[in-house]
Formats: sequence, C-alpha cells, structure tokens
Amino acid sequence: MPPCEHGRLEHTPATHPEEAAHGQITPVEISRKGTDRLSTGHPWIFRSDVVSTGEATAGELVHVLDPRGRFLGQAHYSTSSQIAMRMLTRTPEKVDLGARIAAAERFRRKVVGDSTAYRLVHAEADFLPALIVDRYADSLVLQALDQGMDRAMPEIVAALEAQFSPRVIVARNDAAVRTLEQLPREVKVLKGDATEPIHVEMNGLRMEADLLKGQKTGVFLDQRENYLAAANHATGRALDCFTCTGGFALHMARTCSSVEAVDSSGPALATAKRNAEANGLTNIDFREADVFELLSSYSSGRRNYDTIVLDPPAFAKSRNQIDAALRGYKDINLRALRLLGPGGILVTCSCSHHVSEAMLLEIVAEASLNTGRTLRVLERRTQAQDHPILLTVPETLYLKCVILQVA
Repeated sequence: MPPCEHGRLEHTPATHPEEAAHGQITPVEISRKGTDRLSTGHPWIFRSDVVSTGEATAGELVHVLDPRGRFLGQAHYSTSSQIAMRMLTRTPEKVDLGARIAAAERFRRKVVGDSTAYRLVHAEADFLPALIVDRYADSLVLQALDQGMDRAMPEIVAALEAQFSPRVIVARNDAAVRTLEQLPREVKVLKGDATEPIHVEMNGLRMEADLLKGQKTGVFLDQRENYLAAANHATGRALDCFTCTGGFALHMARTCSSVEAVDSSGPALATAKRNAEANGLTNIDFREADVFELLSSYSSGRRNYDTIVLDPPAFAKSRNQIDAALRGYKDINLRALRLLGPGGILVTCSCSHHVSEAMLLEIVAEASLNTGRTLRVLERRTQAQDHPILLTVPETLYLKCVILQVA
C-alpha cells in the first residue's frame, strides 16, 4: 500500500472550462448496441460502443446521444477505461450529487440498526456510479473509482461536510481499478486525524477499524447481517476460517462453547484479539496459519467441529480466473466438510462477483457428494442491506453466503 499522506487532495475543478464559458456539455454519440444496453437498465457504456467523443476530457460530465442524435442522459466520461461512460441520469436536469448522498443516508436509516458502521453510498446501487462512502461513527471513508468521481471529489467532500460534519474524512483511493482509469493509487486524510483506530458498535459488539490500513475501508461491513445469521445457527466447537479482524468469530463466541479463529495475517489477528478483549470474550483462540494447509492437517488428524465458517478473499477478480477460483472454493469446502459430523453447520461465502450463487451451490454440492455428506440448506443470503442490489445491474450483487447443515 502506498504511504498515507495527510492534507487535502488537489483535484481538477468539477466543471469543465469550456462548459463554464459557454454553458455547453460535450455530446458523445454511442452505437445502437450501446443504446440497446442502456434500454435494459444498465448504466455502463463500453468503449467499443462509443462512436464519437467530441472533445470530452477525463472525468467530464457529457451528454449521451443515440445514433440519431437523440438525448439518452448524462454520464461521466473516462478517457482510459473500457467502461467509457457511467450514466448518472436519464434526464437533462443538473445532477446534484449532494442530494443523492442525502437520499442514500435516508435509505440507511431504514435498513441499518444497532450499528454505527455501515456503507453510506454503494456506487451504482445509489445512482452514484464508482463512488463508495463508508461511515464509521463520526468518520467517513470514501473511494472514487473512476475519473468522473475523482474529478467531482471537491463537490462530494463539500456535501459530506455539510450533511454529516465528520470528524475525519479519509480517501482510500488505493483500489486496483483506479489503475485502469489512469488514476494514482493513494491513501490521503482529507480532514482530521486518522492515525488511531476508530471504535464502532456493530450488532452489540465493540469493534476496531483502521481507516488507513484496514481491509477494504476498515472492516467488512457487507457481512454485518450474515454475522448475526451465522451466530443464530452456530453451536458447540466452531472454526472461523479467514477470520481477518474476527467478525464471525466474535459473533459466534456468544453462542458457541469455543471458537478457533484462523487467518494468515498477523496484524489482522492482533486487531481481532483486541476486539475480543474489548467485548470480554475469552473463548476465542486466534491462530496465524494458512487456512488450506490447516484444514488439510486437521482432516488428517481427524479433528471435528460443530460449526465451520469459510469466508475467503475473492478468488476470482476477473472472468479468466473463474475456473481456478471454483477449484479453490471446492477445495476448502471439501476439507471443511470432512471436519463436520451429523448436525454440523457450514457457513460458506464467496465475495467474487464472477462466481454466482448457482456456481457456489454446485461446487458445495459436489464437495458434499465427495465427502458422503448430505447437506440441508438453512439460509441463502447476500450482502447487508446497506449494500443495495439493483435488479438490472448484476454487478451490484457480489457477496453470497450459504448456511447449511449436515443432515
């Protein structure tokens, strides 16, 4: 990760100079194929469907026209990504990013409970494509994942300041996708002091979030509701694989006799231990190890558990990695099932967008047949509701969580 730099980000003004001088917005014409794609409700226009760009510049707000010159909407334009444009609106009216952030917060008030940490803006699903904003108590972490949102950063930060008066604002612009946008990968503190971890409440537990170096933007907010579901079914001796900062382990410790939490990251486990101590949980044993190797050795040693959680990092970050990812998912599920007896609970997850729920269920079914286990599906779940899913934008659905029982 690049070193963190304190101070405000410098950005190109959100309004294009020519637009300011002439009141004009650059028109960009797209093909019939691109037009048809927009008609399905998807907000992306690929570069192969761009016919002419005029003088559109990086991150500029442009007018999208069909082959007949008819207005289709307004979008942010990228000069480098294969996703050439991301639609912001289908109308000619001015786009108010602050109003959309306010609408996103109103939605969270309805779906988030018992937590001071949640996703405030979920990109396309909140009609703010390529923008992520996560809230950690009185602090905010944002990610601008394309040229358009990067260019609009001053407007976004001003809106966040006006609406939330946050103590800390951090730009976690270190995501790999920014390389495709020819944007620097960097972490910067835009306001306040983020050197110390932020403490948040989640499902009645106190947790620590490192806004500068933690996984994603601090902790795994998308599993918040799945933590509770897993704890509801978990019992006896539990094994939490890929525990990171202990999300599943902490929740299961309240319902299980003991929990073994495993991860290959020493710093993440150190945070997990502090989280356990902060909540007075003494029945969790944290172990630094390679999960694949550990599951194999436990299987050879004929260990057994009553509950196992598999929450690995994304195995498939692109389509050409799907086959290898499926082998990885099958491998860990095979090894886990060998450790479960009758009545045992398996919580298995995939955060790879390119691996569908159907694919995950199929490989778990194969693993169950290979191990002679018959599995009953107890719950089929996705990401928490503060990570909303748009029906016509499949990319907004990425997390799958299946809870099964050995029958």
